[in-house]
Amino acid sequence: MTLNLLETLAFAMAGAALLLGLLRLVLGPGAADRVVAADTLSVTATAVIAGLAALFETPLYLDVALIFGVLAFVFVVAIARTIEGDRQ
Repeated sequence: MTLNLLETLAFAMAGAALLLGLLRLVLGPGAADRVVAADTLSVTATAVIAGLAALFETPLYLDVALIFGVLAFVFVVAIARTIEGDRQ
């Protein structure tokens, strides 16, 4: 398994996106910023898992990406609802 230039660039950009999202999660001035950063991290991680599925040429990682994406979505919605509180 050898990576070509495009695959290397894609994984490097995904790594940069993960680092920037983590930075926003830690430094975010408010709770809403942190929730958006957590959502961004989960979407980026799902994309990385799907990229690994293409790289290793196995559909097993696509199942993992699908389950991870659904659980991350539910987590972000639950956290957003908790932050929202009783506002209607």
